[in-house]
Amino acid sequence: MASALPAALNDWFAARGWSPRRHQRDMLAAAETGQHALLVAPTGAGKTLAGFLPVLADLIETQHVGLHTLYVSPLKALAVDVQRNLLTPIDEMDLPIRVETRTGDTPSDRKARQRVRPPHILLTTPESLSLLLSYPDAALLFTNLKTVIVDEVHAFATQKRGDLLALCMARLQTIHPALRRVALSATVADVDAYRAWLAPDGDINTVETVIGEQGADPVIDILIPEGRVPWSGHSGKYAATQVMAEIKKRRTTLVFCNTRGLAELIFQELWSANDDNLPIGIHHGSLSREARRKVENAMAAGKLRALVATASLDLGVDWGDVDCVIQMGAPKGSSRLLQRIGRANHRLDTPSEAIVIPGNRFEYLEARAALDAVEAGERDADDFRPGALDVLAQHIMGVACAGPFQEAAMLEEIRSALPYSALTAEEFARVLSFIEGGGYALKAYDRFKRLVKDPDGQWRVAHPQFIAQHRLNAGIIVDQPVLNVRFANGRTLGTVEEGFAAQLAPRDCFFFSGTALEVVKMDTTDLIVRATSRPARIPSWGGTRMAMSTRLADRVREFLASPDQWHRFPPDVHEWLETQLLRSALPQPGQLLVETFPHEGREYLICYSFEGWNAHQSLGMLLTRRMEAQGLMPVGFVANDYALAINSLKPVTDPRSLFTRDILTDEFVEWVEQSSLLKRAFRDVAVISGLIERQHPGKRKTGRQVTFSTDLIYDVLRKYEPDHMLMDAAWADARARMTDVGRLGDLIDRAADTMLHITLDRVSPLAVPTLILMGREAVGSRATEDALLVEAEALVREAMRTE
Repeated sequence: MASALPAALNDWFAARGWSPRRHQRDMLAAAETGQHALLVAPTGAGKTLAGFLPVLADLIETQHVGLHTLYVSPLKALAVDVQRNLLTPIDEMDLPIRVETRTGDTPSDRKARQRVRPPHILLTTPESLSLLLSYPDAALLFTNLKTVIVDEVHAFATQKRGDLLALCMARLQTIHPALRRVALSATVADVDAYRAWLAPDGDINTVETVIGEQGADPVIDILIPEGRVPWSGHSGKYAATQVMAEIKKRRTTLVFCNTRGLAELIFQELWSANDDNLPIGIHHGSLSREARRKVENAMAAGKLRALVATASLDLGVDWGDVDCVIQMGAPKGSSRLLQRIGRANHRLDTPSEAIVIPGNRFEYLEARAALDAVEAGERDADDFRPGALDVLAQHIMGVACAGPFQEAAMLEEIRSALPYSALTAEEFARVLSFIEGGGYALKAYDRFKRLVKDPDGQWRVAHPQFIAQHRLNAGIIVDQPVLNVRFANGRTLGTVEEGFAAQLAPRDCFFFSGTALEVVKMDTTDLIVRATSRPARIPSWGGTRMAMSTRLADRVREFLASPDQWHRFPPDVHEWLETQLLRSALPQPGQLLVETFPHEGREYLICYSFEGWNAHQSLGMLLTRRMEAQGLMPVGFVANDYALAINSLKPVTDPRSLFTRDILTDEFVEWVEQSSLLKRAFRDVAVISGLIERQHPGKRKTGRQVTFSTDLIYDVLRKYEPDHMLMDAAWADARARMTDVGRLGDLIDRAADTMLHITLDRVSPLAVPTLILMGREAVGSRATEDALLVEAEALVREAMRTE
């Protein structure tokens, strides 16, 4: 198939001593036959070039007018990086092909010009594509569109952003039925599931699967600090000096952290250990656009020796000089680890090098499980679920902004997107009714009457003001209420969440963007700061915590039940498990181990279920309610990915009575409704669906204003229309995203039949990492942390004593 390449491309390959790889030729062949294509290839295999090769070939050979290809990325940084890397061969071949990006960071004048004079290739995100489709000239803009390329499809296909993109592709297919869809990924577990998501009408037979050539196996080490693994913690900050030693040995190192707060913490620890003043940077989603672009450009230019980053950079960004990736804390999934590892030595024939730094002994087991999974080629399972109704409402409103539509035709188009293939006519009518007037309880308010039905049966926008409102507020990512962090001169550093800012007063200090800042004053939208050298605290951010994947959890359980595997672990981890087996028990796969014991005047129940933080947090709330009803006087609980610990004034003698299946019916519903979970979920779906706007022309609502508005409507709907579409959407979010009810249900289902309850006279070795968390969750000072370390040492001595 190399002969199918135009001469300019053949010459470009030859000038570098290259030739197209087999999977790149296969992608060319799929394009020649008009097949949709899913490419699954390891990082460094030239996936992006494989996706664009047919595009470049067609643009070289034809005089294409208008927009030829849409490239959709989950990250703004990835779109910018792909533009940089795509322009290189285009410039070197001196091709008259224009490539531009369109994201939330793109200036408005350029966006307007792109609609009038589009580039040949437009690199964008699902949200920006959705907004493009909301303009009346969308049909004209996309009428000659030939290809949509979805990069890193695994990162968002199963989420709400994937729902939006699937709907957008259905709309594009209606505009141009011959449109070809292409998806790229390095980490897909279920190929057919992604083929169905990609294909119009879910017909996988229209999607060609292209499997890339396998490259060199990655080289992954687990760093053991001074020969011992910590008992508790999750940051790996204890290893800062050793991490800096690794950075000194390399050209460029990416240091990945699982949260923004952890990234700020690790940056400070590394900077304190950076005796040679090596240039290191920090990158996460709460930093300003200017700060992110500055560090991205510095990395691309090879000016940084290390960059501390979150998931904001773990997808596809190609920096060739990165020769090592360091993962701080457990990776939470083999697919995520493999994806991040791939950022190092971004070449197929060169092993990617990585170091994992576990935060505690359970995290060591998780890290070892992830390495084994990577070696075995095992990927984390993806959970495809029905499309979200709040996303559907946003999409329908966007289509209406472009022009009137017929109900039957719209339903048929929507059903061609896999997430909504089972949407019933009744559900669709319900969504239309919601956009038409807000629902029964809100129909008296004109501001919710966004759609009207004409006598000829067409739906259209009720008033032009709703079109402007939609374009200002559309989006799937709903951030927590935030304040801008800025200096008095107006320079903005980024944002912190209102919940954290509310804890601050003038002269308080916190770290942000790698700098110690002192609060000068605070108003409704801004936190005014100045640089300081005083000691500072680490900011906290909300959001769903990454949970250990089910497949990694299964591997950890197998480790615990397989003493013949323990020789692979460090001596202190081996000793920890041996002592646990001597003192208590270790759970067999599928078994639920529950320990109860007294400690320092309290009674403890520890449940080792390995179902992830969200499920354990939900279980802790439910169990403490039951314990209170039984008169056991629970005091509190703490959860991590591996276990749940509850302390009480009275002992639990019959834990089976707590873990009965009916806990997920009335008690779960009552707890969620009484907690803030459902209100938080409702706020998100109200914003996404367009019921509540975040912005007015020239003014953005504060987080408090948005929350106040959504809380008022929530209370009205809960009282007068509890079956409202948004209440159902909020419940779906609360179950899946906030409480992980699926894994929680699996745990409850097996609890009664598999529970092994062991009563002990004191704390067990396996309980120590979880118990140390109690009291540490809200540590605010170094002195408090030091005192807790002393307590932890005493706890360890008690647990490991075998006489």
